[in-house]
Amino acid sequence: MDVCMFPKSNLIETGSLGQCWLQVSRQIMQQGRHSRYDGAATKEMAHLTLVVNAPDLNDDLIRLYGDPAWLAWMHDNFFTQKEVVELGNAPSYAVRLFNYANRGLDQLQWVVERLRENPETRSATLTTFMPLTDTTYIPCISLLDFWLPDRELELVVYAHSLDFGKKAYGNLIELAVLQATVACQLARPAGRLIIHVKSAHIYEPEWNDMWRLCESVGV
Repeated sequence: MDVCMFPKSNLIETGSLGQCWLQVSRQIMQQGRHSRYDGAATKEMAHLTLVVNAPDLNDDLIRLYGDPAWLAWMHDNFFTQKEVVELGNAPSYAVRLFNYANRGLDQLQWVVERLRENPETRSATLTTFMPLTDTTYIPCISLLDFWLPDRELELVVYAHSLDFGKKAYGNLIELAVLQATVACQLARPAGRLIIHVKSAHIYEPEWNDMWRLCESVGV
């Protein structure tokens, strides 16, 4: 693959989760290169940095234009410990977060305790990747890094890929839920949500719908 074909790193800064979803989607549709992911045609942009200044768990745009079934599926993935059939029976994010490697480790609580003990720490970091067992499915979101650069709790995320035509808005909501959960336990306000995405893409079946949505909303 000729990496020079990918656009240079892009920063997209928005006020809300819904604006982030639709602005990234518009940029993918306008500037994304044609590519393939697991044999399926996509439009793709590489190396995006997304900054949401005020993540809201009840984002108006996502509640209005997102698919309730996908939102429910994603919430279940993040908060119900199970094997996910749609992902080849891979462990859900909930297993990875709250029962890492099925060994009873609640990583989110570990982050809370680490920040509570040392608010200046730069290593309140958790991973969803379980390399000893993740062989066919690698979680799209693999790193969550919490810190308190000022008095607000900021969450920095790495994702190898996000599907903005279907599931990314659900990811955004659930990441904001995790951020709010940690912030609440620390009695701190939630600050920015920052996501570094290697591959932001939209699959071909969603191209027309995403074009129409971005045009109609005007984001």
